[in-house]
Amino acid sequence: MSDTTMPAAFLGHGNPMNALESNRYTEAWRLFGASVPKPRAILMISAHWYTNATAVTAMERPRTIHDFYGFPQELFDVQYPAEGAPDVAEMVADVVKPTWVGQDVDSWGLDHGAWSVLLHAFPDASIPVVQLSLNAFKNFDHHLELGRKLASLREQGVLIIGSGNIVHNLRAVDFQQRDSGFDWALRFDEVAREKLETDPSEVAALDGHPDFRRAVPTPDHYLPLLYIAGLADGAPLDLLVDGHAAGSISMAAYTLGMSRDVPAPHNEEPAANLPDGFPTLESNL
Repeated sequence: MSDTTMPAAFLGHGNPMNALESNRYTEAWRLFGASVPKPRAILMISAHWYTNATAVTAMERPRTIHDFYGFPQELFDVQYPAEGAPDVAEMVADVVKPTWVGQDVDSWGLDHGAWSVLLHAFPDASIPVVQLSLNAFKNFDHHLELGRKLASLREQGVLIIGSGNIVHNLRAVDFQQRDSGFDWALRFDEVAREKLETDPSEVAALDGHPDFRRAVPTPDHYLPLLYIAGLADGAPLDLLVDGHAAGSISMAAYTLGMSRDVPAPHNEEPAANLPDGFPTLESNL
């Protein structure tokens, strides 16, 4: 990694309970956060702000959003009190022109796709965070290109993190497969890995793959990956951690621009236990 360019990452966040757990995925997120230079700010691109426009949070103090139900009270008690960064929000809007980006000063905040991973990667919440929405009306190529346009922010101290899941099918979850995946989930995850480790932009063309409709029944959790693929601009990504949960959720995470000697996560515990009856998330699922 150069002295002037911040790395970037795509993190498979999975079950919100990972925010409270210690397992090999949360250990990987922790190692990632501990290995990067201190950012000026973090730009989060989360699957859970999937809406009808392109916007960025521009408030001084974004609220912690608990966008789910059916989980233990302990999870609702979590707060991630990072400051916002209105100046970075303006930078985001500027670098992607002529794409219009709205400045959200009072609506959104940090949803669990953001704070569930940031709690582990940057637990003291001392780094300002802004969040970019996913425009549901735009195609894969649009999101990939937007990622390319964001690349210059890395030269200005902004750490860009996409948070979603490459395979994410809640209707197919199988609680008996706590830390394994269906054959179709494994196949799609593997072909995505092949693309990400050679030419990441090709993941935008995987909608023609035979397993795509089962692996990606809705685009929200896949789209954050396209932003990191766009940032890569042809450079290969490095696998940070992989694995599956409940048969139909990939926990794979990838980094861009990280030193290859970053230690691998050593905790071999599987992902957090899924609660009885996978809850319906209130936003974007």
